[in-house]
Amino acid sequence: MSVVKSPLSESDLKAVGNALRGALVDLVDLGLVAKQVHWNVVGPRFRSVHLQLDEVVDTARQHSDTVAERCSAIGVTPDGRAGTVASQSAIGTVPEGWIKDVDAVKTLVDALGAVIERMRERIEVTDEPDPVSQDILIGLTADLEKHAWMFQAESA
Repeated sequence: MSVVKSPLSESDLKAVGNALRGALVDLVDLGLVAKQVHWNVVGPRFRSVHLQLDEVVDTARQHSDTVAERCSAIGVTPDGRAGTVASQSAIGTVPEGWIKDVDAVKTLVDALGAVIERMRERIEVTDEPDPVSQDILIGLTADLEKHAWMFQAESA
């Protein structure tokens, strides 16, 4: 049951809802992973990597709220619960303990790459049924790709 009447047809709502809910899961996990690495990074580039990780956290949190609110606006309940995120995220696990700065950068390059790949698929899926949701996904993917570029430049 939805208390919000969707502007989308039933089939379009299913496709767009799945895309948005998946995006939410990946963004929530990206924010958590970046914060976990942020707390545990060590090494000669500690400060720059530490600060860069907070930028990723801020981006993930901002966009996750936008995506969740878009879900609600079209009549889909957002689901960012821990169990949902743990079982559906594309991001691998972060090792326990201190993380060398070079490993922290690799962890974020990998995490961002996984999320960006799935976001690009979601952009394709939402093209016809909902350009508004697609626009949100395009904007957030651009921001994630910028972070990916900057982390890749760290490892060059």
